[in-house]
Amino acid sequence: MSTKKCVLAYSGGLDTSVILGWLQDQGYEVHAVYVDLGQPCEDREAIMQKARDCGAASAKLIDVREELCRDFAFPVLAWQAKYEQIYLLGTSIARPLISKVCLQVAREVGAVAYAHGATGKGNDQCRFQLAAEALDPKVEMIAPWRIKEFRDAFPGRTELIAYCAEKNIPVKASTAKPYSSDENVLHISYEAGELEELDVNGVELVDFGMGVSPQEAPDESESVTIGFESGVPTTLNGQAVNALEMVERLNDIGGRNGIGRIDMIENRFVGMKSRGVYESPGMTILYDALMYVEQLTMDRDLMHLRDRLAPEVAEMVYYGFWYTPKMDALMSFIKQAQAIVTGEVTLKLYKGNISVDSRSSPNSLYDAEIATMEGGGSYNQDDAEGFLRIQGLPSRVQGTVTPRKY
Repeated sequence: MSTKKCVLAYSGGLDTSVILGWLQDQGYEVHAVYVDLGQPCEDREAIMQKARDCGAASAKLIDVREELCRDFAFPVLAWQAKYEQIYLLGTSIARPLISKVCLQVAREVGAVAYAHGATGKGNDQCRFQLAAEALDPKVEMIAPWRIKEFRDAFPGRTELIAYCAEKNIPVKASTAKPYSSDENVLHISYEAGELEELDVNGVELVDFGMGVSPQEAPDESESVTIGFESGVPTTLNGQAVNALEMVERLNDIGGRNGIGRIDMIENRFVGMKSRGVYESPGMTILYDALMYVEQLTMDRDLMHLRDRLAPEVAEMVYYGFWYTPKMDALMSFIKQAQAIVTGEVTLKLYKGNISVDSRSSPNSLYDAEIATMEGGGSYNQDDAEGFLRIQGLPSRVQGTVTPRKY
């Protein structure tokens, strides 16, 4: 009987190293896939070699940093989508891409199963699985941390390390931080450990990896100019850049100015509340920059409709419903809505704050002759009389029928 093949979303860390060995113990031929999202790593080839040394039938490193920014983060940016009004979805939006890449490899090697190291308490398991089942409804999902036998075998870090020693799986000794972190090119998230205690100041506890604190930022403001074409950021300080370059360079600029740190209590998809600390310097700048160009170019009713739908989009991304007909339709809508959003904005960054310095657009709907509060201009104030009489008609009729007390 032929051995079943499985693709494993592999990081090279303790958990996925153990899972690689455990899957082999269960009779699977394992193909490890390291999806490069911009996470910090000293030697990616060493991680691939480690997977091979541990018995992986193949080990592939696939760089999707540009795709993550261009095809996933930027469409979410166009929606101005923030989960629960504050979180920029940096981790959430990467998960459906990981599943996509792993399933592409699964198709190449003939694998029938897809395994990941997400726990049964978090959101990532939802994002991985919902994406995978949408792309390949027949895929066999393996989530070891949701399997009782696996949890019984590995109730803690000690047992994981012991298993690695038994199987000659090299594990890197490290000093445990008082929280866990997850990084990609868009942001870093920090959670668990001491961050679960709400009397701990998360921003003071975390050793941030993408920039300095606002207090440590320079005493002089820094200007940055970003150009957009149809809602897509395309130029930085007058230079054309691709999506990855845009994010990486703004991470550096925003990071040194203390931009983009938040501490929030969020509602996980599985029902519990959790505490997360996030930093997203580059994307925070892009959200503000796009907003200022939209203010010039986007029609009022269209903008307000987008703003009403944006929380729905954020929720879908956060939960893991990326590959759905509803999301496809929403993405078609936002592409049309952003068609006219072309222009340039200059921002000033100062100690964690962002302010607009100037903005311009060839499609600007702003007309100073109409908007002026000075005498003259092209707006006839007499027209407001009839406008308000018509707008107030329902209120006058209702007030006649049922007078309000005041």
